[in-house]
Amino acid sequence: MKKFAKKIFVLAIALGAAAFFCLPAFSYMCKYKEDFYKLYHVHYQQYPDDCMENIYWLEQAVRADFANPLYARAKIQTKDEWEKYRNLFQMHLNLKLIEQHMRLARVYDRRAICFYDAPWKDEYLANLNKAKSCYEAGLFYWKEARLWSEKASETKFRFLFLEDLTNWEDENKRIACAELDYNKILSRELTRVAAEIEKLEAMDRSY
Repeated sequence: MKKFAKKIFVLAIALGAAAFFCLPAFSYMCKYKEDFYKLYHVHYQQYPDDCMENIYWLEQAVRADFANPLYARAKIQTKDEWEKYRNLFQMHLNLKLIEQHMRLARVYDRRAICFYDAPWKDEYLANLNKAKSCYEAGLFYWKEARLWSEKASETKFRFLFLEDLTNWEDENKRIACAELDYNKILSRELTRVAAEIEKLEAMDRSY
């Protein structure tokens, strides 16, 4: 009798669990920038697929509309706050796109070509060209980030500080002071990659 009761108990738990997992899931459609931005995440160890996933969500965020100010990532009370928030958000998204493209570039970037790399010349050339494309994409996003930073730094915003977005405000200040300059960083990487590509192309594959 005890064994039978135990079997009934286990069966009841199993049926209850099955019923729970069969319940219809509540879906949520991403529509606004704030929604897509929540899907962006950085792993401790980030693989190429993680970078490409993040790039996809960030690009969707760039193109999407803003949610109502009530659902912004900061407390918005005035039209000026709302305008600056939008400018900072666009700037921040473009900065994150630069970071992700640089992370992806590092996967393919052969930072030092040696004479004994000749047998793998074609493979290394293909990877270096991928890295080059990532750095070039970063330059495009840097132009966008600077544009939105300039808008967020207009005179009317001089004494307006969004306390809920101190990291975005800090990014904006670093750009305005030329402390953060991705043009210099990316141009340096592109010059180096171009030199490595030239070195590979001049190699004798039969070495």
